[in-house]
Amino acid sequence: MHADVEDAALHAAFVSVLGGSGPVGAGVMVADDLVLTCAHVVNSALGRGQFDQAAPPRDALLRLAFPLVDREREVSARVEPGGWRPPRADAIGRAPVVPGRLAHHGDLAVLRLEGSAPPGAEPAPFQLHDCEREVVALWASGNPVTTIRARPRVVAAPWVALDVVGGVGVSAGYSGGPLWDRARQAVVGLVVAVHEDAQAARARAGAGGHQDRSPAVVYGISLPAIESELPRMPPLRVPTARRGVQQLLAALEGVLTTPAAVAQCERWLAARFGFPARDLGTDHARLVRLAVGSRRGVPELLEAARTTLAQHPAPDGGAAGSPGEPWERLRRAARIVSPTECLTLDQRRDLAGLLARCRQATPDALLAAVLPYDAEPRALSGLADVIDVLEAYEPTDRQPVPPLLRAVVLVAGEERQTADQLTEDLQAWTERVARRMGVPWAAVCQFQADAADRHAAARAPSAPPPPVDGAGGAAGRLGRAVPRVQIELLPTGGSTLFTYQIWAWDAGAQPRLVVVRDRDAASARVVEDIRRVLRTEVREDPETALVEFFVAPEWLGLAIDTWESEEGDEGGAFVPGLTRRLVVRTTTRTRECYAGWKRRTAALASAGRLVFGEKYADHKVARANLEVRPDVGTVVLCCDPARHGQLLRQCVQAGVHTVLWHRTDHGEQVGLDLSSVLEGTEPRGVPEAVRLERAKAMAEPGIPTHRGGQLSLLHDPPDHRPPPLAPEPWVLAEPAS
Repeated sequence: MHADVEDAALHAAFVSVLGGSGPVGAGVMVADDLVLTCAHVVNSALGRGQFDQAAPPRDALLRLAFPLVDREREVSARVEPGGWRPPRADAIGRAPVVPGRLAHHGDLAVLRLEGSAPPGAEPAPFQLHDCEREVVALWASGNPVTTIRARPRVVAAPWVALDVVGGVGVSAGYSGGPLWDRARQAVVGLVVAVHEDAQAARARAGAGGHQDRSPAVVYGISLPAIESELPRMPPLRVPTARRGVQQLLAALEGVLTTPAAVAQCERWLAARFGFPARDLGTDHARLVRLAVGSRRGVPELLEAARTTLAQHPAPDGGAAGSPGEPWERLRRAARIVSPTECLTLDQRRDLAGLLARCRQATPDALLAAVLPYDAEPRALSGLADVIDVLEAYEPTDRQPVPPLLRAVVLVAGEERQTADQLTEDLQAWTERVARRMGVPWAAVCQFQADAADRHAAARAPSAPPPPVDGAGGAAGRLGRAVPRVQIELLPTGGSTLFTYQIWAWDAGAQPRLVVVRDRDAASARVVEDIRRVLRTEVREDPETALVEFFVAPEWLGLAIDTWESEEGDEGGAFVPGLTRRLVVRTTTRTRECYAGWKRRTAALASAGRLVFGEKYADHKVARANLEVRPDVGTVVLCCDPARHGQLLRQCVQAGVHTVLWHRTDHGEQVGLDLSSVLEGTEPRGVPEAVRLERAKAMAEPGIPTHRGGQLSLLHDPPDHRPPPLAPEPWVLAEPAS
């Protein structure tokens, strides 16, 4: 299909936001008279500071154009009251944004047109982003020549990071524009920022404009973030559903059996979706069209039918909440049409608000507790993302409580230790929604009691620690993860100068991008930024934070554990490799090695290890050994260091989690020494064991045979969070073992 045909709906909804000398940003049409864009784009168009937080005056007019519909015509617009969400530094409050710091919250504006849009302009359909699908974006002019293609790398609230994989170089002016999923014909978010490190820009310019191998990054505001920031915005449209629509129509006719019931149901939906109610001439088909064309429209249709039936009961036992066949048929048809949504707009918004206050449960552990055998990769940035995943799952004969409600019960149990009021609110939400979903409350209470028993057993002093290699025990203890600082390192000047991004992840919170450095910096500056992040962004009590470096395969041999900051006034230099558990991870794990990674994960605790000495130094021999032992997740290298690079890449491709090696020594004795470091150490304890060996070597400088001073550790087991900017979709979420 030609791109012009693929992008027809995008072109009909694309808006240019004009400043004094031309386009300053973009937007997207979301209703017949509403346009969504970024607040900083509005500020730029009005000649204000980009991060000004005050709402524009009511008399401030913005100039808009629909360049792909009518290039000559301009339309005026004003910021809609209640539709201004200025950029702010934190998820709550109004802290100002530091210019240049990524990421920030808010940054959305809803504009109401002063007149009608040009003929041919249409609101865009929206869908949730898919971490496997490529998207496109246009510069503010709307010219198709400016189209860039990007692939999602990670979701880390409030933004999605995407690698630019094709098209022109990124620049200011993409902000506010829609991220368009061609495969699904829907908008999945708004562009909010772009980033290209200086070295990549120079390399691209020197190559005649061609992209070098270091991609630019586009940041987008995802659909859940948009809906969370703007809860009163009219429901967004979605691509028209096809499968199951006729079944839904037939089932609705069996439930709403009188004209009065149909008319009342339409008035309900019209009020929810912002459409005019017709009353006269309304029919079941119109109700279905209203529902399937809007976000969460089908759950809203069920709620409208339930409310209507309370006043207009069906004569044949189809009353809402009863086991009557007409109502059950309607419920089944609704799940066919809308398999990933079962909550109404208010139910989803209320739950997201409650989960935002939760601090004990972590997304990955919660999903593993509810769906322990789910092997599909997930992009999870918060508890609300887990709820979006679980909406698609139905209850089973063995477990009548659907996974969605089970997850809320588990979160409530975790919060009971610190926030009883929040637990009560979660309990009340569960009771309301269970009743509307037709779930027996007795079944919910039984699950609550079972979960409480498991939780108490997990906390008992005599209880064994929960396993770390699988999902067992997760239901009893959801959020006790070690805090982490993650550094994506991009060498630019040999192996001595770097650009980098630093993410902070605290137990019970979400990963946050806290440092972006696109100018060349020496290792001492990297370490100094890590020290600052540890002090200001991560709560290390009661455990010391884990420091994870993400590097390309050719840089796995960097002596990162020996890096230190410059001497200062605060007790000397800071050496993360000595005082923190420090590991190296790679950004090149791909889908091709996922099957091996998963298999080795399942056997990690009991599979032993492989030692690659000189006779295994040939990469073909090493590969054969990895094929023969598909369960082994740990490898020790004791061959010539010149062979390490190729063998490390071989291990990564085979899905190996842990590789330990000495950077300068080799031989049989080195293999024995390194194996003794790992002897009796569970996978979770490997980073600490290696840290202690490094400390011993520094404490005993007179013992030349001590191996700890040059130890390197590649460590990527399942209890670690993934790289924030991983290039392949499967590593964006921690796969279940």
